[in-house]
Amino acid sequence: MKSSRQSILVWDPVVRITHWAVAALVLWDLYEDSGGPLHRNLGYAAVCVVLVRVAWGVAGPGAGNFRAWLPDRSGVVAYLKAAVTGQAPRYLSHTPLGALMMLVLWALILALAATGWMSRLDMLWGEDWPKDIHGVLARLLLALVGLHIAAAILMSLVHKENLILSMVTGKKPAAPAAGSPSVGTGESPNPSAPPAGVDSADRSPGRRG
Repeated sequence: MKSSRQSILVWDPVVRITHWAVAALVLWDLYEDSGGPLHRNLGYAAVCVVLVRVAWGVAGPGAGNFRAWLPDRSGVVAYLKAAVTGQAPRYLSHTPLGALMMLVLWALILALAATGWMSRLDMLWGEDWPKDIHGVLARLLLALVGLHIAAAILMSLVHKENLILSMVTGKKPAAPAAGSPSVGTGESPNPSAPPAGVDSADRSPGRRG
């Protein structure tokens, strides 16, 4: 998916590090599901990284800030309709569905930590429901992780850019590829390309407010 298109920095180091740290911790924890000290510590570590990312979403700059990508209902519905017709618009930051997926994944990680902690409380000793909920949430998280990866690969093909690599380097093409769906006028809070003179994610257009 090589391209001669000019690239700009979109994802800062904090966004990239927390993204891959959460991914590694969650996958390791789903594999190491013994319920022992390592499993619990991996889960709590994942929670800490998620909280760092949430704090960065509030205080951080550019495309990593919630103002640049936090989805609303109308944006999600409009994007879903466009995606169904094969015209999903390109975003420099997260797409509305991608943003919604990320929020759900974070919520599941926090809920898994909470139910795991509850299952070890003396007051709930002998109760099976915390473990049962924990197991259901873990399976749901695994399914959504797979869907997230598949969606990243699919949208990379649609827009002719490597979205997975962009989360490693932090860079994305400044403009859409020829022939790929572009952002509809007035429908997207994240235009697909910055205006003239903008060359960094810190000044890339985000959610209008």
